[in-house]
Amino acid sequence: MDASQIISKISLWNDRDKAIEKGLEKFNNETAKKVAVDTQARIGCKGKEKFWYGYKRNLSVCMKLGLITKVAVTPANVPDGKALKHICPKESVVFADKGYCGKHPSKIMQRNGCINKAILKNNRNGKDFKRDGWISKRRMPFERVFSKQCKRARYRGIAKTQFQAFMQAFAHHFKRLIVIKDSLLQET
Repeated sequence: MDASQIISKISLWNDRDKAIEKGLEKFNNETAKKVAVDTQARIGCKGKEKFWYGYKRNLSVCMKLGLITKVAVTPANVPDGKALKHICPKESVVFADKGYCGKHPSKIMQRNGCINKAILKNNRNGKDFKRDGWISKRRMPFERVFSKQCKRARYRGIAKTQFQAFMQAFAHHFKRLIVIKDSLLQET
C-alpha cells in the first residue's frame, strides 16, 4: 500500500491572485475552498519540503502478481492512514510505509483481519531497523507501480479524478497481464 500525488495545477496562480484580490493574505486550504477553480483539491505535503496542490492516489497492490487491487482518491491534505479504510484488503498481510503506522491504521487493519507490516517511524517505541529493512526489501519491487502512475490531474473534482485513477489502474493491469502471460508461457 502507498499513496502518491496527483497534481492539479489547472489555474493555481490565477487562484492565488484571486485570493490576494479578495484581501486574503495567503493561499492555503481554507482560501482554496473560496477562490480555486478546483474547489475539492487541497494542498498536501510529503516530508517537510515537498508541497503540491491536488489529490492523493491511494493504491493497494497484490504482491503476488503486481496488480492493483484497490484505488481511492482523496484530497492531498488527508493523511495516508486516514485513507486506509478505502483500500485496506480483507485478511492479508499489509506491507506499508511510515504513513500507515499508528493507532488509527492499526485498528483498521485489525478490523479487516490483516497483519500489520508497516515500517515504523524513527521516533516510535519498538523501532527495529532490521525488521524495517526486511519490509523495505519486500516492498521494493512494487514501488514502481506507484511511481509509474501519471501525476497530473486531467479533470476537476474528486469524482472525475477517481475515474482517472481507475482508468490508469486498468491500463496498468493490461500491461502487467502481458508480462504475466509471457512468464507463464516461458515456464511451459
